[in-house]
Amino acid sequence: MSPVASPCTRICTIEPDSGLCAGCGRTLAEIAGWMRLTANERRAIMAALPRRLAARAAVGTAQESAA
Repeated sequence: MSPVASPCTRICTIEPDSGLCAGCGRTLAEIAGWMRLTANERRAIMAALPRRLAARAAVGTAQESAA
């Protein structure tokens, strides 16, 4: 099986409300430990990222609507 590449998009800003990177959706712990994670651990994180980013986007949209 091929290695799991980093999802980094070079938009490295941790959002205080969610604790997630605005670019890739990972936590600081996941970013810092990425090189030490197994391929299965990386795949699990990668599988969670679309859901995390969608939830973050939905919160941002709701906040903009309320303003």
